[in-house]
Amino acid sequence: MLKQFIARIFLKMGCPEDQADKAADTLVTADLRGIDSHGVARLSGYVQLWEAGRVNTTPDIKVVHETPSTAVVDGDSGLGLVVAPAAIKVALNKAGSTGTGWVAVKNSNHYGIAGYHAMEALKHDMIGIAMTNASSLVAPAFSLERMLGTNPIAVAIPADREPPFVADFATTPAAYGKVEIQMRKQASVPAGWIQDAAGNPTTDAFAVKKGGAMLPLGSDREHGSHKGYCLGAIVDIFSAVLSGANYGPWAPPFLSYLPLPDNPVGKGIGHFFGAMRIDAFRPAPEFKLHMDKWISRFRNAKPANGHARVLVPGDPEREMTIERMQSGIPLIEPVVKDLQQLAQKFSIPLAD
Repeated sequence: MLKQFIARIFLKMGCPEDQADKAADTLVTADLRGIDSHGVARLSGYVQLWEAGRVNTTPDIKVVHETPSTAVVDGDSGLGLVVAPAAIKVALNKAGSTGTGWVAVKNSNHYGIAGYHAMEALKHDMIGIAMTNASSLVAPAFSLERMLGTNPIAVAIPADREPPFVADFATTPAAYGKVEIQMRKQASVPAGWIQDAAGNPTTDAFAVKKGGAMLPLGSDREHGSHKGYCLGAIVDIFSAVLSGANYGPWAPPFLSYLPLPDNPVGKGIGHFFGAMRIDAFRPAPEFKLHMDKWISRFRNAKPANGHARVLVPGDPEREMTIERMQSGIPLIEPVVKDLQQLAQKFSIPLAD
């Protein structure tokens, strides 16, 4: 029911049916995996971008430069939820022919959870990689200025009998969507997520709106913030400098009411995708058997005091998907109100 409602909203925005369904699937998958910050809670944001004329719901997505194993895709200002699946398909096709495929994307928008796109490779028994830059909310180590986005990285690796390895993480302690959820709840954020306008640590969820900034992964120098800064910078360069998208502080904001940066250096925001055919490196059955061994050994590592078990990347999201497929997706009251307003705006029933 939730996916159908989301798809109807995208149809009302002018998306073709197949693209509306793909966009809805991306958001619902995020909620099913427990990444509520990038699920239906983001729907009103996409609508507002469309209303502001910053999203093209009928984009002409095309390859503008390529070699046998690489390509640059122009998303024509389309929804990132639609542009990204088209681009990863190009990467997968190239990997099928040459062993690996690498695609940089420009002129796109926010694409949902990175893991959704990396996991597309699993359907083809390949390794998938997905990155994206984002609006500048993050201060590099030692900076007061916001220069980078939360710039996530996702890697999906198939196994044999074991579930796949799926790492999907921001290069900050948390995605900004989680800060937005705390703001909606009128709650604080954990220490280490944000600094205030003067560069001091704070737990005020509204501090970024007051001139503060998100912190890189590691939070401070003693805990490795310079490494989080490096990771975020790598994503920015691969996704945007390489593709011709806007990078660093020129990346356009997801929030439609924020002004676009002056003097853009590229088109839209950028993504970067990789697809790797396993047999380009070693026999696939052999690799997957060793992935099973890797996964089972790590999962059976002796847990430290206070912890029931050791997790493998992808375990929490997979288990959450099973739970939510059975019990449903919980929605906080502010998100429900958003959906009610969208239902009224587009004259769509929230529940049939």
